[in-house]
Amino acid sequence: MLIKTEKDIVNLVREDEWMMAILYAAKSLNLPDWWVCAGFVRAKVWDALQVFSKRTHLPDVDVIYFDRSNLREDTEKELESKLLSRMPEVPWSVKNEARMHLVNDLPPYSSSVDAISKFPETATALGLKLNEHNEVILTAPCGIEDLLALKIKPTPYFAENEKLAEIYRQRIEKKSWKSIWPGVESIQSNV
Repeated sequence: MLIKTEKDIVNLVREDEWMMAILYAAKSLNLPDWWVCAGFVRAKVWDALQVFSKRTHLPDVDVIYFDRSNLREDTEKELESKLLSRMPEVPWSVKNEARMHLVNDLPPYSSSVDAISKFPETATALGLKLNEHNEVILTAPCGIEDLLALKIKPTPYFAENEKLAEIYRQRIEKKSWKSIWPGVESIQSNV
């Protein structure tokens, strides 16, 4: 499949029953400002671009939401349990981005999309959800160019800060994405 636009990515997801089931499961929680994000989207696109016949294993499926009224971590664990009861084979991870700045020692985020824009890599700064008509919505606050070019580079937020640039470098080394997707090129931060 040729993937050149956000619409192409949305079509790729719509044709994937497993991904759609995950989106429906996440939507069933009725969370404010929710998205399924990061590797869930990136891996699908990279698998398609590299014409993999099997889905790459995901260590987790990240569901995020934004709710300033309840910052309790145990609420996130309860939500993970609900998702596990619906799809027990999925390694769910649920995080409220209204509290994650505290965990990551960063300034507060204003929304889930703001948090996504501050993920470490541009190719991972992606999210999917279903709207009220169950249409697939993609957010890509850092664009899709690097994703489609198989480039790993820091988001502007991570590129501009020495401490975060080091976290980015460590992540790239630890993830070893090039061993999974041979066509991937890693670009180091300039900080």
